[in-house]
Amino acid sequence: MKLIVGLGNPGAKYAANRHNIGFMAVERIAADHGLGPWKPRFQGLVAEGRLGDARVVLLKPQTFMNLSGQSVGEAMRYLKLTPAEVIVLHDELDLAPGKARVKQGGGHAGHNGLRSIHQHIGTDYARVRLGIGHPGHKDKVASYVLSDFAKAEQDWLDDLLRGISDGAAFLAAGDQGRFQNAVAARTAPARSATGERGKSGVAPTPDPAASPAPTAAKTDSEAAEAPQSLGDRLRALTERFR
Repeated sequence: MKLIVGLGNPGAKYAANRHNIGFMAVERIAADHGLGPWKPRFQGLVAEGRLGDARVVLLKPQTFMNLSGQSVGEAMRYLKLTPAEVIVLHDELDLAPGKARVKQGGGHAGHNGLRSIHQHIGTDYARVRLGIGHPGHKDKVASYVLSDFAKAEQDWLDDLLRGISDGAAFLAAGDQGRFQNAVAARTAPARSATGERGKSGVAPTPDPAASPAPTAAKTDSEAAEAPQSLGDRLRALTERFR
């Protein structure tokens, strides 16, 4: 069994915030894979089911971000799991928007949700870092993460959430490489030979009419048969009648 946690703040006021991308990710997984319904438990909301061969419990702590560890710790202990069987999805300022990286263990890098989880279960859990970009100055971070995603960001956000859902079974199985590939297939489709990104991800077929056919080089015989200049012909006649 795996406990997959999405971090965020509860309530409609925060639902579309950048800080709530973890909530959005586990909600997309539940919706696409038929997990649920969501029920109150462990100071949060849980949805249970299977992802591939793995039984999973999805958790959205309802304690507010800086107390997330209370909910995660309670769920982990009740389910008799180890920190290595816990996966946390959270917003990441130090990744470009739309990027995702999986990390096992490590520090909290100032993230209040991770800081709280560290205090309750230690550091040996996996985390999926979901890039939201950085506002450019540390004084702007609080207002930035608690603001909604802009309309212009909806396309990459949807691609990222779809990719996470596509790879959810691999994530639950511990296959981080195939999970990353599933995300990349949505967020970084193949480019054509011209460098332009196509909807199908396939380079367009060259149009034979778009450029002229190459001119074949002349053979020696063809060169010999080429028309002579007037001067050359006069010299040839003079030599003939000498």
